[in-house]
Amino acid sequence: MTTTTENIRLVGLVTAISLVIANMVGTGVFTSLGYQAIGINSSFALLFLWLIGGVYALCGALSYGELAAVMPRSGGEYQYLSKIYHPALGFLSGWLSVTVGFAAPIALAAIALGQYANIVITGIPAQAIALLTVIGISLIHTRNLKIGSNFQDIFTILKIVLIAVFIICGFLLAKPQPVEIVPNAEGISQIFTSSFAVSLVYVTYAYSGWNAAIYLAGEIKNPEKNLPRALFVGTAIVMVLYLLVNFIFLYATPFSAIEALEEKEKIAALAAQYIFGETGGKIISLLIAFGLISTISAMIWAGPRVTQVIGEDIPFFALLGRKNSRGIPYYAILLQLIIVLVLLLTSSFEEVITYLGFTLILSSFFTVLGLFIHRWKYPDLIRPYRTWGYPITPLIFLAISLWVLIYVFTDKPYQSLAGLMTIMLGLPVYFLASKQKLA
Repeated sequence: MTTTTENIRLVGLVTAISLVIANMVGTGVFTSLGYQAIGINSSFALLFLWLIGGVYALCGALSYGELAAVMPRSGGEYQYLSKIYHPALGFLSGWLSVTVGFAAPIALAAIALGQYANIVITGIPAQAIALLTVIGISLIHTRNLKIGSNFQDIFTILKIVLIAVFIICGFLLAKPQPVEIVPNAEGISQIFTSSFAVSLVYVTYAYSGWNAAIYLAGEIKNPEKNLPRALFVGTAIVMVLYLLVNFIFLYATPFSAIEALEEKEKIAALAAQYIFGETGGKIISLLIAFGLISTISAMIWAGPRVTQVIGEDIPFFALLGRKNSRGIPYYAILLQLIIVLVLLLTSSFEEVITYLGFTLILSSFFTVLGLFIHRWKYPDLIRPYRTWGYPITPLIFLAISLWVLIYVFTDKPYQSLAGLMTIMLGLPVYFLASKQKLA
C-alpha cells in the first residue's frame, strides 16, 4: 500500500503540543499526593517535589528537542539510539516500546477510565468500558491523520478546560487552608529525607510522556522548529497544571483529612468534596475519565509509529512498516491493540507496570547522554535547534535520572532486573531479524 504525499506531514504545532500534554496528564497527578503526604508533612516540600519533577521533564524536553530537530523522523529513541550508538541498542529501545512501553500504560489508563466511569455509568462493567474505549479509539486512529488529529485536539482541550475549572473552583469555593510556598527550615529539611526520595521516583513517572511528539516526527509539519517547541511548550503547560492542581489539593483540604484518608489514591475525590460538596466525588471521577480519553488516544497514536519505523528499517518486520492508502500504519496499530486487549483481559500488565518506570528512564538517560556524543561525533552538522542551557540542562536531567535509577535499583532490585531482562529478550529477536540486510 502506498502513502500519498499530502499525508506525510499533516500534524501541526497545536496537535503536537496536545499530544505531549495528553501523554503526560494521566491518573498520577490525581492520585499521588495522598501517598506523598504519608512521609512529608510540609506543604512547601510537597510542592517543591512537583517543581523538581517539572524541571527534570523540561530539561529532558530541551535536550530531546535538539535531537528531534536534527533527526526529524518518527520512531523516538529507536531512531536516536540507532544513529548515535548502534542499531542493536536502538532496536532494544524500540522493542521495549512495542511490547510494553505503550501497551501497558494504555491498558492501565483504560482500566482506570473504566473504574472512574463506572462510578457514574453503573450499568456497564468497568472492564467492558475499558475494552470498548481502546477498540473505539484505535479504530479512529486507523482512519486518517486529520480525523486522529482533530480527535486528539478536542479531548486534550476538554481535559485542560476541566482541570482549569477544578483549579478555579478550588480558589473560589474552597475554605482556604494554610499552604506554605516560602522555604522554611522544616520544609527544606524534609527535602533531604528518604520519603522525599521515594516520592520523587513516582513524580518523575507522573511527568513521563514529555517526549511524546518525537514518535510522530515524520508526520509533523516543519519538524525542525515545531518539534522542539511542542516538547517545551507542552511540558511547561503540564508543569504549571501539576503545580496548581497539587496546590489546590492542599489549599482546599485540611492536612489532617489528607493524613487520615484510608484510600490514599482518592486524594482528588477528597479535595473535590471540600470544594463541591457531596457531589464532588462524582465530578472528579468524570473529570479523570474524560481526561484519560485523550491520554489513551495519544499513546495509541504514538506507539505504532515506533513499530512502523522498525518495520521500514528491518525487512523481517516489513509488514508492520506498511501504511494504508491514507498513510496510516494500520498493521502496527492492530498489533498494539492486540497486545493491549490481552493485557486488559488477563490483567498481567500490573506486574509490567512495577518495573516499567525503571526501563523508560534508562532509555531516556542514554538518549540525553547521546546528545553529548552526537555533538562530538558530528561537530560540523547544521543544527536547526540547539539545546537551551547546554550543557547544564542535559546534565541536570542526567543527574536526576541517575539518582532515580540507582534508588529504584537499590530499593526494588527484582523489578529492576525484570525490566532489564525484558529489554534483553529483544537481543535474540534483533540478531535473528538482522540476518537479513537492513533496509
